[in-house]
Amino acid sequence: MADIIQLLPDHVANQIAAGEVVQRPASVVKELLENAIDAEATSITLVIKDAGKTLVQVTDNGIGMSVTDARLSFERHATSKIKSAEDLFNLHTKGFRGEALASIAAIAHVELKTKTENSEIGTHLTIEGSKVISQDPAVVPKGTTISVKNLFYNIPARRNFLKSNPVESRHIIDEFHRVALAHPSVAFQMLHNGSDVFNLPSSNSRQRIVNIFGSKTNEKLVPVSEETEILKIEGFVLKPEFGKKSRGEQFFFVNDRFIKSPYLHHAVASAFEGLVKNDIHPGYFLFLEVDPHSIDINIHPTKTEIKFDDEHSIYAMLRATIKHSLGQFNIAPILDFERDKGFDTPYDYSKKQPTAPSIEVDRDFNPFKERSKQSNINFPFKREKAASWESLYVGLKDETTAISGLGDIEFESEEVTGSLFENNEAETGQITFQLQNKYIVSPLKSGMMIIHQNLAHQRILYEELLKNITIKEAISQQLLFPLQLHFSKPDVEIIEKIREQLEHTGFIFSELKDETIEISGIPVLILESHVVNLLHQLVQDIKEEVPDSGFSQNDMLAKSMAVSMAIKTGVSLNKVEREHLINQLFACKEPSVSPNNKPVFTTLDANDLDKKFM
Repeated sequence: MADIIQLLPDHVANQIAAGEVVQRPASVVKELLENAIDAEATSITLVIKDAGKTLVQVTDNGIGMSVTDARLSFERHATSKIKSAEDLFNLHTKGFRGEALASIAAIAHVELKTKTENSEIGTHLTIEGSKVISQDPAVVPKGTTISVKNLFYNIPARRNFLKSNPVESRHIIDEFHRVALAHPSVAFQMLHNGSDVFNLPSSNSRQRIVNIFGSKTNEKLVPVSEETEILKIEGFVLKPEFGKKSRGEQFFFVNDRFIKSPYLHHAVASAFEGLVKNDIHPGYFLFLEVDPHSIDINIHPTKTEIKFDDEHSIYAMLRATIKHSLGQFNIAPILDFERDKGFDTPYDYSKKQPTAPSIEVDRDFNPFKERSKQSNINFPFKREKAASWESLYVGLKDETTAISGLGDIEFESEEVTGSLFENNEAETGQITFQLQNKYIVSPLKSGMMIIHQNLAHQRILYEELLKNITIKEAISQQLLFPLQLHFSKPDVEIIEKIREQLEHTGFIFSELKDETIEISGIPVLILESHVVNLLHQLVQDIKEEVPDSGFSQNDMLAKSMAVSMAIKTGVSLNKVEREHLINQLFACKEPSVSPNNKPVFTTLDANDLDKKFM
């Protein structure tokens, strides 16, 4: 029988390895930025074109590479960080597997320019699909510049699976945030399609967080600090009132490496227990330092998961540290057992012997009789003669009856109940009632209909908002004092892109600049206090879905706003409001499903009810 097992060619093996290392342009950004950090760079510039599909370029001022190192760096399993197997458990650097550059070079056009500080001339290397095209001397500055062009050019199937440019840009920004937050002492700059996205100077951790997420973030941060024999914790958590429904600003770093850990996230969430609602996620920026021998970071291809030797102790310490910080800065209610100096014994009395107090009691005292003038107890004041207690009620009956017409006065009830509509008690022929402040029940000839009030209102608002965006005839209510909202720069850019559609729904923007949005008018359907949450949720939905331009973007915008503005579960509705909601629902084009294709109502036939009693 002929042999059927054979070794794969190098270029095929590299493409297979690329499937683990390079999933999208953001993966290339992560690997190149980490290599620049390992090269001891103090300034790093990231240049992106077409969300990384056309170009990803990283320039650093690190130590650079020699001619031989430049060539070897693109070979598989070539690394400067590992000498023996024991080194895998004593890692202080980022890249160590030696597959990143080889995998990237297998699926893209790569151009490398590098020079060491002591060399007079550098190296210019060009590789396409794992094949070295040229390697020439070049005059370049100290450091390294790697340009990755036309990603997945030789694997069309992988390129077709890439998402739209906004989605890929968001992933790149996420990776940029993770590296920039872990190394605040390094200056970072990011350019996308020629425009400046981030320009982060060298700073400390707090300033780096503020520079990335906006100046208003500074007032949200609560410092966290603790150091023990097995763990050192530094960083910040966001105040409970700034928690979000989405998991956005949540960063764990272990030995300056970003990780994802549901176990540690649960520790943070349990520390916030009782301070945030169940569906709200607290934000945090936590930097953990542990002994490299106590962790294994080689359990995942992207090195975003870590195995700890003693997870339970780290969990307990992290939870206790965050609880202590929330209490220390008066974020959470605490019991303070510190000694109050006001209760200390004065210095003059510290050497005196305590004396028992003398107590004198008037055993003949009777509060219901007049006090005798000859009393055994001397009081510092003179008591006037007072009438007996019965005298207090003398004349009270006469004074009450003297007020004429008291029984004719009618008092207005203090109970005030607010409602959206006038409460018309007249029967309109339709009987409805509310179940658990969540469902509206209406009888039918054949049984009953149960309507989900939140989903029904979503459908009503969705069709109305989509109509306003399409025909551009929305009504706005002017604000007496304009709203000034603060967002991060990427979020402001997202709102700028959908500004026209938002204005068609009724928003009026008087100003949009770096991190500030000023709104002078809002749609009549929403309250002023709900605008901030609505825009935050809208930005988050766009980050997660990011539809293309045209109808799909308008559709997503209307869906997101309808979900944010709809009547929530737990809101009590009176009879007129229930009937109005039902009438509006069945005036819609698709009353049976919500904007997210969930059933809005269900019907119970009388026969189904009869079966329950058989």
